[in-house]
Amino acid sequence: MKRHGISTQKELAEQLSISKNQLSMLLSPNFNPIKSNAIKLCETLDVNFEDITEQMAFDLEVEEKSPEKVIYKKSSKQISDDLNDFVEVRDIKANKNYSVLELFAGAGGLGLGLEYAGFDSLGNIEIDKHACQTLRKNRPNWNIIQEDIEKVTENGIENYIDVPSVGELDLLSGGYPCQSFSYAGKKGGLQDARGTMFFHYAKILDKLKPKMFLAENVKGLVNHDGGNTLKIMLDVFSEIGYKVKWKVLRALDYDVAQKRERIVIIGIRNDLVNNYNDLEYLFPKPYGYELTLKDILKDVPKSEGAKYPDSKKNVLDLVPPGGYWRDLPDELAKEYMGKSYYSGGGRTGMARRLSWDEPSLTLTCSPAQKQTERCHPDDTRPFTVREYARIQSFPDNWEFDCSTANAYKQIGNAVPVNMAKAIGLSIVNILNQIN
Repeated sequence: MKRHGISTQKELAEQLSISKNQLSMLLSPNFNPIKSNAIKLCETLDVNFEDITEQMAFDLEVEEKSPEKVIYKKSSKQISDDLNDFVEVRDIKANKNYSVLELFAGAGGLGLGLEYAGFDSLGNIEIDKHACQTLRKNRPNWNIIQEDIEKVTENGIENYIDVPSVGELDLLSGGYPCQSFSYAGKKGGLQDARGTMFFHYAKILDKLKPKMFLAENVKGLVNHDGGNTLKIMLDVFSEIGYKVKWKVLRALDYDVAQKRERIVIIGIRNDLVNNYNDLEYLFPKPYGYELTLKDILKDVPKSEGAKYPDSKKNVLDLVPPGGYWRDLPDELAKEYMGKSYYSGGGRTGMARRLSWDEPSLTLTCSPAQKQTERCHPDDTRPFTVREYARIQSFPDNWEFDCSTANAYKQIGNAVPVNMAKAIGLSIVNILNQIN
């Protein structure tokens, strides 16, 4: 600066035709011009910044390696192999009713989808009493076990269900919460997973040795703790004796009008892989079309729903279908968003009204959170409980006998039923070959 006769940052800012605050940001050690441009791209494409970075990690191989982190990147061979990783499932039918035990059952999205695919439930373990009430209401013939999974493994799974002989259960399924591991021994084994919900899933898997297992989780598991969390899970599954494959799947590809993505981890017991000519699991092939809200929200039964306070309704009244806070008058946008207005990024979930001609954004456990708004296309209100359920592809006769707030929570946490069915059929494809 001195060499150019500039004595203060204010003078430098004037030379650059920017504000002093903008200059401070440029000089910050955390400033990343690539990220700034990516944020602008996110605003234009209406996607989250994390979606851009995860896509870069998967497809462009741009993430740097760290000695303390495990980064999953695809080689050109893996990308080529991906094309052969799918099977058409819509014509698959189960040769018989297959058995499934579900852990972390929730409100039944995964269990119902598996039932549609041809599975009979031996037991559904869930700690939440409201979710258990939903399961009992809709499937009185299911064995609903309201219990902490830690107690189940401690007492023995055989004390809760009629356990089939070791190796005879067709499928163990469940979506355990994503948690960091202790790395006590840093060996990547089951010992490092103690104290997590995954540990209990793995213990039951090891005890029952089912023919196959299904584990599903949030997309963020892929990069959770730099990839270490997923690596230990995969290592443990391999140690227990399974050939494992995983992939992030889009609900939108399987008759679900929602931009929800989940990581799906599937394992086949090693002896079966070896005995049946190198059996290989294939993920369900995308159906080739995408549903929109107008495709699924016709004639929805009336039901309870959350309401906006007048102050919020008056703001959202001004947002057109498919719009968000940028469609508001600038002063009103500043007042509504507060500090978020100045924080940069797309913030496209704020003051967001969905359009009939698009799928829903991922549903959350609350239909009216400020950062993840999902306003009805026509009416200035959140989606009702039954509309929420339709978006998650629950049938209209699947009842949520609880408070409205709890119903939203159960539905928002669920695996979309039609997506679960597609995954179930891809598993049936393997079980048909074994049986």
